[in-house]
Amino acid sequence: MARQLDEQIVGRFPVGRRLRVLDVGMGQGTQALRLARAGHQVTGVEQDPKMISAAREALAAEPEGIRERVRLVQGDGRDTGVHFLPGSFDVVLCHGVLMYVEEPDPLLAGLARMLAHGGLLSLLVRNGDALAMRPGLSGDWASALTAFDTTAYRNRLGLDVRADRLETLTATLAGIGAPLQSWYGVRVFTDTAADDSEIPADVEALLAVEERAGRTDPYRGVAALLHLCGVRG
Repeated sequence: MARQLDEQIVGRFPVGRRLRVLDVGMGQGTQALRLARAGHQVTGVEQDPKMISAAREALAAEPEGIRERVRLVQGDGRDTGVHFLPGSFDVVLCHGVLMYVEEPDPLLAGLARMLAHGGLLSLLVRNGDALAMRPGLSGDWASALTAFDTTAYRNRLGLDVRADRLETLTATLAGIGAPLQSWYGVRVFTDTAADDSEIPADVEALLAVEERAGRTDPYRGVAALLHLCGVRG
């Protein structure tokens, strides 16, 4: 996903430009810190106290120059209008958040308002059109049958959450003025790997296969996650 995001940034902004990035639901700050190391100004928003504590700890270990480029805000991603002015950011990330939001449209509309003209909105969501893949590949036929007719599922943390369909999000992005420009699949072949699996020796080959599949039909359509990139018109 990082490679996909970099591809979009390089393709849409002048080389060397320092971008204003908003990372909503930043978690432990993996993408925020990566982009700050690349020279961008990053603001991270996270509601969970444990996650933002982990992000602060990770940030504290970075060199001073990188720390100066990162601002952390503890708060709800649905309240971006309280903290920031419209059009304040060139890139807005919302990765792994929508599955926890019962009504995502207001959140997405708020994120789109944060973007300057031509700004990039990057979403990572659970693929509602492929919910039967994981239980089906695991031989859980009853769960696979149920998954065909729903966007609700239980994640690996044991939480009841929701998925999004590409067609629905495409319409939503068009409606909020940030129409879909590109989309990718994420975790096409590796979704059934256990969380504690060791990184294989041929990890570069694995990444090359996943990256190729993530941009190629029909493979990307059955990925566990979808990476959608909209642009503010």
